[in-house]
Amino acid sequence: MSQLRTVHVLGGGSAGSSAHVGSLAAGLVARGVHVTVCAPAELDHAHDFSGAGACFAPVPRRSDPAALAALRVACGTADVVHAHGPHAAVRAALALGGRRVPLVVTWHARAEAKGARGRCLRLMERKAARAAAVVLGTTSELVDRARWRGARDARLAPVCAPASRPPGTVDADKVRAELGVLDRPLIVASGSLVPHHGYDLLLDAARMWRGLDPDPLVIVAGEGRQRAALQRRIRNEELPVRLVGDRDDIADLLTAADLAVLPSRWEARSAVAQRVLRLGVPLVATAVGGVPELVGDGAELVPYGDAEALARVVAELLDDPRRRARLAAAGRAQAAGWPTEDDTVAQMLSIYDELTQPPTAPRSRTNVPA
Repeated sequence: MSQLRTVHVLGGGSAGSSAHVGSLAAGLVARGVHVTVCAPAELDHAHDFSGAGACFAPVPRRSDPAALAALRVACGTADVVHAHGPHAAVRAALALGGRRVPLVVTWHARAEAKGARGRCLRLMERKAARAAAVVLGTTSELVDRARWRGARDARLAPVCAPASRPPGTVDADKVRAELGVLDRPLIVASGSLVPHHGYDLLLDAARMWRGLDPDPLVIVAGEGRQRAALQRRIRNEELPVRLVGDRDDIADLLTAADLAVLPSRWEARSAVAQRVLRLGVPLVATAVGGVPELVGDGAELVPYGDAEALARVVAELLDDPRRRARLAAAGRAQAAGWPTEDDTVAQMLSIYDELTQPPTAPRSRTNVPA
């Protein structure tokens, strides 16, 4: 049997979708599949697709003729093309140009916009859904969205975030000492500093925590375009919040924390929540998008936009170590039931085989003498 050849197409490549492609590429290569990743050059530097054993074809995010030509060459010998996100799907469909190569599309997240940009986004999603042989949604909500946009075949395909370092290998006291929080609670949030991650809500809650004794320190790990505005608020309102930028020791910070907070406006299958629950850290999150489906009873959920509810639940947990311990145990139990990276690879291989195997010929009837 000839080697299955797959091409994975990333557009801008969010951290979550890029990490998923890296994990998927490594698993497919280990199973004898030829994998090519098409993405902007900087994503290979950040996620090392080549190091996972995949061929890497640098393709800019834009959709001009040169970029499409490069994508067309990369897809030229593919048995399956797998695009990640609607933008990448539309570009992949254009590059295939009607060739009878199955297109799989994974929707990792939901983009929202209003006005002309919103109309363009909905049009792109419709084109992506209708061009795909199979659309995979990382949450039930995204599967429904794909069906509404006209997908012929939409399925749930939970993305497994790569596992972090197991707990117990971190000197939590040392981490806390370096942060200056030996005698006060530590709350950690992680993610890029962009509006949909809800850090304004977190700062609203932090203002209420100033009345606690001792008041907790909130560490926010990540960078983004909101940094200056958030830093201004922290300074002007004298909030107990510290922006620490991008870190490569997020697992250490989380393991040292009393609890973690995910205040997002919307999330699909949050990689942050997956990491937190696997590490056994109590989590308070907003009940948005795919978060309730992901965490089950393994986290405390509050409505998005309700800073008072967020502040109250966090304060109650900080005041009750036993409740935090029960929540941490529930989080670990929830995480134990999630699909593994191997499960994700197996599901993808099954879908690729389904799309590339020739249809089974009907059995011929044999005349039986009377």
